[in-house]
Parts: sequence; structure tokens; C-alpha cells
Amino acid sequence: MSEIEELYQEIMMEHNRQPRNFREPEGANRRAEGFNPFCGDTVTLYLRIEDATVTDVGFQGSGCAISKASASMLTESVMGKSTSEADRIFEAFRHMLTDDPNDRDSEILGDLEVLSGVSQFPTRIKCATLAWHALHSALEGSEETVKTE
Repeated sequence: MSEIEELYQEIMMEHNRQPRNFREPEGANRRAEGFNPFCGDTVTLYLRIEDATVTDVGFQGSGCAISKASASMLTESVMGKSTSEADRIFEAFRHMLTDDPNDRDSEILGDLEVLSGVSQFPTRIKCATLAWHALHSALEGSEETVKTE
């Protein structure tokens, strides 16, 4: 196993075992639910947005290690960001996993780049992007459940 694969596995397992921000934040004023019918992953993403800034974020749900780790990393990456920055992170993440994993914006993605390995497993991409699509929906103020069909 290469060093990057080992790092990927280590980070994924750490975020799965101890997900960051696995809670409903007090004062959340945006919420979006997501469901992956392929493997049964569910996520509810909560945002507190004040003055176009994500001042708090959390999630709850159940699913595979990839789904939970990705949601955990999402919360860390958008906390304190403007809503437009959070949407740019969403777009960069989606592009990395669904378009071209080698054409990624390292400056925007930061630590999220370790999840690029998911692109090697097409059936798992929906697991990794579920919370991200919920984020996009919450940023738009949509109340519909996001499905990764």
C-alpha cells in the first residue's frame, strides 16, 4: 500500500471513529437531509448562517465509514467560511470525485484531497458526496431531501 493510500485509510478511519461536529448545533437556521438508496446512508446537515457566514455546522445520521468521514471532514472545512466559499469548496470536492481526480484545486480543498482516492471506487462516490450535496441544498435554502440516485 502506498503512503498516500495509508494516509487516506488512517484519516478516513479516524473521522469514522470520532466524527467531528456529530451534533445538531444550537441555533441552526438551515437544514438539509440526504439519502443514498444504494447503500442506505442517511445524513442530516445543520448550518447556522449569520451575515452570509457559516458560524456553526453539524451533522447526524448513519452510514458507511466513507459517508461519515466525508461528512465529518465537510464540517471542519466549511466552519467559519462565507456561504460563497463553502459553495466553492462543494464544487471543488464534487469535481475532484466525479470529473477528474487529478485536476483538483489543492488550495480550496486542503485536507479534503485525501478523499480523492474514493474516485477509484465508482460505487462509493455517492457515499462520499452525500453530505456535500446536502450542504449545497442547505446553502440554497432547499428543504427537499437530497438523493444520490
